[in-house]
Amino acid sequence: MAYRNKTYVCFDADEDIRYYRLMLAWKEKDPEKFNFHNAHDLYPMRKSKLEDNDEPYIKRKLTERFNNSKCFILLVGEKTKNLYKYVRWEIEVAKKLDIPIIIVNLNKKNRRDRNLCPPIVREHLAIHIPYGKEPIAYAMKNWPSQHQTHRLKKEDGAYYYSTYD
Repeated sequence: MAYRNKTYVCFDADEDIRYYRLMLAWKEKDPEKFNFHNAHDLYPMRKSKLEDNDEPYIKRKLTERFNNSKCFILLVGEKTKNLYKYVRWEIEVAKKLDIPIIIVNLNKKNRRDRNLCPPIVREHLAIHIPYGKEPIAYAMKNWPSQHQTHRLKKEDGAYYYSTYD
């Protein structure tokens, strides 16, 4: 079993990559206040396989990253719920492995957004937070243990932090 200390970030790479890159910039600029071990730094993919869109290869490499992840961040934008090839598959893997899920609303809503949240995770145990450095840092620090507490109580559904209302 791999040591799970990584954070897996899932997003619409065509539309929302700037939000992921901003998270990396926060980490670079202020690692004391915003830091995470990025699962995407593990198991680099061959450029030719990515260019060929070799789905079995890509999913195998992503699975290796999942096996080292302690939490799963889903950046939810305008089109996220319509993505099936990778985003939906990544959500299914996170659920199957029972990795704590942090749903980050790029529209900064601090609740489950029924219009944008992918149906596959809408009723699943997850914390729904607004996009921002402080809420994401807080959730990465606290949600994994809170997730375990909810699991032990057999609780499910959408949660949020009232701090960010």
